[in-house]
Amino acid sequence: MGKDNLTSEPLPEFLTVIEKLRSEHGCPWDKKQTPATIKKYLLEETAELAEAIDQDDAGHILEETGDLLYILAMLCQMFKERDVFCFDDALRTITQKMIRRHPHVFAGVPVGDEDTLRKQWQDIKQRERCP
Repeated sequence: MGKDNLTSEPLPEFLTVIEKLRSEHGCPWDKKQTPATIKKYLLEETAELAEAIDQDDAGHILEETGDLLYILAMLCQMFKERDVFCFDDALRTITQKMIRRHPHVFAGVPVGDEDTLRKQWQDIKQRERCP
């Protein structure tokens, strides 16, 4: 895979690009987006990624995955601008959730069959909703 003049830290660079697109001297289209207006593009990019997966086209999957990441990063940037949360917060939240929901991987809980794992997932999910 070529680097195309990217640094060795693609995520921070990507987030800097998103922040610049939304900045005072950024792109007019990117600056005017809101969570409500970007929702349409979130759905479109998700559908395009699903289609690429159906076609088993790795190059297209790569492109559409990037497009979807762009929309998700834009959403995080919008909420960062409101001092609500940022991309790192979203990453921490999903990381913690995956660790909690996979005790068979991260906490040494014995692994059952797929049905047992599905029930375990649902039980953990329910406990998260009703503390």
